[in-house]
Amino acid sequence: MKKITQQLTGSRRYRITLLSLCMAALLLVLSVISPEASASENGAGKQLDILFLHDTHSHLNSFLTVENGTDVTLGGFAQIKTLINETKETNPNALVLDAGDFSMGTLVQTIFHTDAPELRMLGALGCDVTTLGNHEFDYRSSGLAGALQAAAQSKEPVPAMALCNIDWETMEAEGLTPEQQLLRDAFDAYGMRDYVVVTKGSVRIAVLGVFGIDSLACAPTCVLKFKDASEAASAVVEEIRAKEDVDMIVCVSHSGTSEDSKKSEDEILAKAVPEIDLIISGHTHTALSQPIRHGNTYIVSCGEYGKNLGSLSMTQMSDGRWSMDSYELLPITQSISPDAPTQELIDSLMEKVDSGYLAGFGYERTQVLAQNDIKFATSSDLYEIHTEHNLGNLLADAFAYTVNHADIPDGAPVDVAIVPSGCVRDTFATGDITVEDVFNAYSLGIGADGIPGYPLISIYLTGAELKTGAEIDASVSDFMGAARLYLSGFHFTYNPHRILLNKVTDCYLTQEAGGRTEIQDDKLYHIVCDLYSGQMLGAVTDVSYGILSVQPKFADGTPIENIEDAIITTADGKEIKAWAAIAGYLESFQDTDGDGIPNMPQAYASPQGRKVVEDSRSLGDLLKNLNKYAVIIIAAAILLLALVILLLILIIKLVRKLLTRSLGRRHAG
Repeated sequence: MKKITQQLTGSRRYRITLLSLCMAALLLVLSVISPEASASENGAGKQLDILFLHDTHSHLNSFLTVENGTDVTLGGFAQIKTLINETKETNPNALVLDAGDFSMGTLVQTIFHTDAPELRMLGALGCDVTTLGNHEFDYRSSGLAGALQAAAQSKEPVPAMALCNIDWETMEAEGLTPEQQLLRDAFDAYGMRDYVVVTKGSVRIAVLGVFGIDSLACAPTCVLKFKDASEAASAVVEEIRAKEDVDMIVCVSHSGTSEDSKKSEDEILAKAVPEIDLIISGHTHTALSQPIRHGNTYIVSCGEYGKNLGSLSMTQMSDGRWSMDSYELLPITQSISPDAPTQELIDSLMEKVDSGYLAGFGYERTQVLAQNDIKFATSSDLYEIHTEHNLGNLLADAFAYTVNHADIPDGAPVDVAIVPSGCVRDTFATGDITVEDVFNAYSLGIGADGIPGYPLISIYLTGAELKTGAEIDASVSDFMGAARLYLSGFHFTYNPHRILLNKVTDCYLTQEAGGRTEIQDDKLYHIVCDLYSGQMLGAVTDVSYGILSVQPKFADGTPIENIEDAIITTADGKEIKAWAAIAGYLESFQDTDGDGIPNMPQAYASPQGRKVVEDSRSLGDLLKNLNKYAVIIIAAAILLLALVILLLILIIKLVRKLLTRSLGRRHAG
């Protein structure tokens, strides 16, 4: 009986095993025949193509610039549109995103506040969602509000806008100012949200936006308050997960990445909010050849000015997260045929620029100002390489020349002209330099007159403060690249290996005729720079923890409380715009080849000793001419060392005492 039972049991097991194998085979066949049906249960297998931009800065047209020492024509929304069209022919459900700073960088920005050309052109590209960058605030609250309202009223396609970390709660508790209320109304009219849900085929994507710490520091006219990006994003992601049935969470961030992981804001965000699948990272103009990955969060960047179109594909995994299948930056070159309807729209906008803005300065955008055969440094060089650059020299000289030759009430000669790297947006290629080229090189801001373009300002600093300015460049600009200074009338030497706040070893003034003039600490000197530079003095002070600070003054030594009171105006009341000063300076050059067009002076072909890097590690060079900051730092270091030594002595004495007691007890035992 037992043997029969065993045979039946074995037979039953065989049938069960056979049935299981058949079921498994059936499931396998079904999954091959209909992979979407089997994947739909958990969402795994869904795919999404994403195209992205950021920091396009009004570069709607292709532009001539310098890349790796070569003159090249790059960018152009009409060329970008061609690539987007090609992608959508293959996959009409591709998602198109932008991470802010879509404005401020070319002449078309001059109609930003009235016509919203940048938002309308993003809409023409088919951009689904964008966010705000710091430069969207350059035309102040009224300018941004005007642009948003113009975009909403255009009845043309425009991207949705997401930004989740504006701190309305705090501002409302304090009482909204008129400017804050103006922006809130404009945001509501446009339809800004903390996040936007976009459906692409079978994939539902929640897109949130954040605005970073450094972005706010670079927006001196922004009246809004912001929450910590990671905390706000975490709260919004929690809301999305509770309220929305989405497959993917994407963040369009105007925060950026950095080589210093402690300051790399979007990496901090990725670690703090791991539920985010993808971060489109704007602000730092980074072009990442490969994504940065933290856990299951990818960070991507494609660089500035529409030089590249970011392209990636992702597949959803069985756990609901997404894996990146492909990633590349598509260069936007002249080999790409422009999309004709897009170019026509751009051309119509540029016609408004000529008639509505440049005519007031007596210029046309294609007008040739000078011919150039010199290789100029790039704007990136000014920001990244800490030395003298001919581009910075040229721009600073333009400011000094213009004010010295202008019909202005305060006709005092300029002692020093200053150009910060953060205001320089492009360089000059060889060949003809046009009005449009000049504006592109120094394009930011708006004046108190409401006319686009930062005006020049006139301030006075003591000789001691001038020396502090040199130390700001030498010590602080490595932590704040936008604060690198390029100067006219001022020369200095610095050693990057010396103690912080004591890197400058020599500085002096020069006049047009040449020769060295020593700086007197108590004397007031006439300084010219642009309005943005004056507005950013507070940020520089903050970076140096208040140690390095300067107080702008009027000619009589009275402190300037409102920096706009220092704006330079001509006798007829017009502001002198920084870009127009550069244009006028180029027109002043001699026509050396007799063709009726001014030529770039050869003096700019080589360094002029304005910023000399003394690369020495010798003890004598490291310790010579110590200033008060160095003395304080050295004294503090000596005191700290003495305390450490004293602490070690006390510890040694205590250990010896304990050992002596322990040995005494052993002997007594």
